[in-house]
Amino acid sequence: MNTKTIEDQFLRMGVRLKVTKPEIDPRRWWVEQTEYSLDVQRDRKGEHYVLTIPEEREAELKIGLLQIRPKERHLLLMVRDHEKTIDRFLCGHDEREWFVAAVPGAVSTVNDAMESLKPWPVLRAQERARLNGKERKRRKNAAFRRQGEWFFLPVDRPVIDESLLLHWEPIARSGGKPHMVEELVRTGGELIYVCRNRPNGLREKEYRKLLQRRPGAKNWNWQAQRVNPGVFARGDVRHPDHQTITLHDWHRVLMNTENESRTMSKVAFID
Repeated sequence: MNTKTIEDQFLRMGVRLKVTKPEIDPRRWWVEQTEYSLDVQRDRKGEHYVLTIPEEREAELKIGLLQIRPKERHLLLMVRDHEKTIDRFLCGHDEREWFVAAVPGAVSTVNDAMESLKPWPVLRAQERARLNGKERKRRKNAAFRRQGEWFFLPVDRPVIDESLLLHWEPIARSGGKPHMVEELVRTGGELIYVCRNRPNGLREKEYRKLLQRRPGAKNWNWQAQRVNPGVFARGDVRHPDHQTITLHDWHRVLMNTENESRTMSKVAFID
C-alpha cells in the first residue's frame, strides 16, 4: 500500500501521519488486531496521526483524501474496503489539539462532515438563528456554544429541579478525558446495568434474565447508570485541551453524532 501521497497531504495541513502495523502486546500476546485504526499520538516531535493497518488487510484497503482545507487545518479522509464500504474520518485541529472524528453519513466535503457531526437540535437551532456558513463553524454563536465534542444550547424558561443539582460533574464520551461542569442536572433517561463483563450495559429486562440464567453474575460488581438522559449545564465548563467556557444561564447539553457512525470503533480517543 502506497500512502506517501496521503502522508504529504497531512503535512500540508501541518501535522505528520505515520502508517504502521499493529504491535503485539507481550502481556496479551493472544490478542490479534484484525481491524485498522486511526489515532492521535504524541512523541518527542509532538502530536501526530497514526494509521494502523494489519498486514493481512493491506491489499483490500484503499486510503484516499476526499477534501483538504489547509488554511483551516482540516481534511476528510476515506477508507474503502474490498466490499466498497467507505469509512470517513474528519481530521483537524481544534483550539489546542489535533483530533480525529468518525463521520456518519455519505459526506464528501469538510464542511458537510462538520455539519453531519451536529445533532439535529443544534442544526435546528442554527437554522432558526439564520447563521451563515462562517458563523456555523464558530464555537460560540447565536445558536450554541461548543467545547470539543459537546454542544450547549440555551434553554428558554427552563424548568430545572435544583434538588438534583450536581457540582463539578464530569461529562465524557467512552474513552475520553472528562469535561468538568460547574453545575449540572440530569433528568429522565433509561436505566441500564453496567459491569466489566458487560461494558455496554444491559437494560432492566436483559439484566434480570441474565441473573436468572447465571446466578453468579450478581457478583460482577454492577453499577446502575442512565443513558440518554436530559442533561442541563450552567457555570464554567473545563477541559485541559480546551478553553474554559462560561454558561451564565441553563443550557441543554448534547454530544456530537460520532456515536452514530459505525466507524467509531476505529478511532482511539485521546481527549
